[in-house]
Amino acid sequence: MTVAIVDYGSGNLRSAAKAFERQAAEVGLRSPVLVTSDAATVRDADRIVLPGVGAYGDCMAGLTAVPGMLEALHEAVIVRQRPFIGICVGMQLMARRGLEHGETKGLGWIDAEVRALEPGDPSLKVPHMGWNELRLTGSPHPVLEGLGNSAHFYFVHSYHMVCADPAVRLATVDYGGEVAAVVGRDNLVGTQFHPEKSQANGLRLIENFLKWTP
Repeated sequence: MTVAIVDYGSGNLRSAAKAFERQAAEVGLRSPVLVTSDAATVRDADRIVLPGVGAYGDCMAGLTAVPGMLEALHEAVIVRQRPFIGICVGMQLMARRGLEHGETKGLGWIDAEVRALEPGDPSLKVPHMGWNELRLTGSPHPVLEGLGNSAHFYFVHSYHMVCADPAVRLATVDYGGEVAAVVGRDNLVGTQFHPEKSQANGLRLIENFLKWTP
């Protein structure tokens, strides 16, 4: 089973690669975890990871600039329905549009838009940076197996995903109001937090993703 981490110039991917490599070994996967900007490799991968750090528009522009990458992602994720996880801005890019520094069209895989965080509590600073605990919503999801409402994860973000259908929100956190922390439908899942920086809970989530058969 091939795991492809998409490299489109958005941040240092080494920590994500190390976390996925570690958990791939834990679940007995012999195939390497590939950090790649090659569209054909992504198209043919069995599982796809889309990380993201920075501004929404910059990340979408970077992804669009990689030759054939948008088409490869569509083929692998939407047509072939390979398991996909978006991390931080990688999750946000699944939305219809982002409203950071103007409007930017997203991948459109989830009916949502990405808006600025506006905590109801004025003492809470933006960006939301640090540890916060999940509040699971809706039906249990295999990627969240073993991670209850007390599970803490590490966040760094100033924008958040607002979903048209609350059913796609698998978990939220409280940051002066409910903020989508995990979203998903079908073969898609996304985390606003960084599982690769979230110690044991993050590694468990990555392992769950690698075992997941939508």
